[in-house]
Amino acid sequence: MGSRTGLTGKRVPPSAPEPAPASVTAPAPASVPATTTAPVPELPAPRRAVPGWVWALPPVAVLAVAFLYPLALVVQESLAPGAYADVLASASFREALVTTVWLAVASTAGCLVLGFVLAVVIAFVPFPGGKAVAKSIDVFLSFPSFLITLALLFLYGRAGMANGLWTDVTGEPTGPFAFLATPWGVLLAEITYFTPFVMRPLLAAFSQLETAQLEVASSLGARPARIVRQVILPEALPALAAGGSLVLVLCLNEFGIVLFTGAKGVTTLPTLVYGKAILESDYAAACVVAVVNIALSVGLYGLYRGVSRRAGA
Repeated sequence: MGSRTGLTGKRVPPSAPEPAPASVTAPAPASVPATTTAPVPELPAPRRAVPGWVWALPPVAVLAVAFLYPLALVVQESLAPGAYADVLASASFREALVTTVWLAVASTAGCLVLGFVLAVVIAFVPFPGGKAVAKSIDVFLSFPSFLITLALLFLYGRAGMANGLWTDVTGEPTGPFAFLATPWGVLLAEITYFTPFVMRPLLAAFSQLETAQLEVASSLGARPARIVRQVILPEALPALAAGGSLVLVLCLNEFGIVLFTGAKGVTTLPTLVYGKAILESDYAAACVVAVVNIALSVGLYGLYRGVSRRAGA
């Protein structure tokens, strides 16, 4: 372009041409790295499960040393030549077997009757201290059997409180109470000691009984005896069966009560074992009686477990 003249008359040099605007270009997108798969950590190899029989070995070993091995020695000693024939044919063994069975059965029957009556009174008859009495049953179960026998001796023994009161009043040299040294004294002691073993499952069963059933029966005019017979007793039968089976097993093997009552004319299988082994040193005969007692106990224990399983105990 040519020069041009300004307002002052001077020549103005031509202006430099304006540079063309640079084209605006978008920034190049950042390069996206290719997706890579993260390495998967290797899982540890699963541990091999320990077989169940491995865990059973320690308790089985303890059981074998503490129980099975002595039991095997007893059985082995009982297999002496002629031991079973001599013992099973003896009158003392037959008498001890009969005494053991009838004492166990009679004690169980007494515990069932007395335990049912006491449990019904504690569960359904309100009286002051009823809850404390129910809780004290658990403490009573922990007492040793000879403690109950000693308590009965202090009360009804030859030198007990009852005989002492009788001699003080009448002036006679001896009192009339001497039944503790008879089978009836053993029976009384066993019923006294084992009744709570029947009451405990009965109270547990009665705690689950709906009181609405009793209220409906009472509103319909049913008397207390009929309510007990038709409402309470059917609910108590499983607990009675379980508790009675347990008491039968315990009475069959009871030793301390028979020994502490001093009933010399009462010989049961456990006391016969004691007499044969300790007093007569006839270990073969003692082992034979022990094996028979064990067989009876195991059979009754199987009955108890079956009844308890049916009762849900």
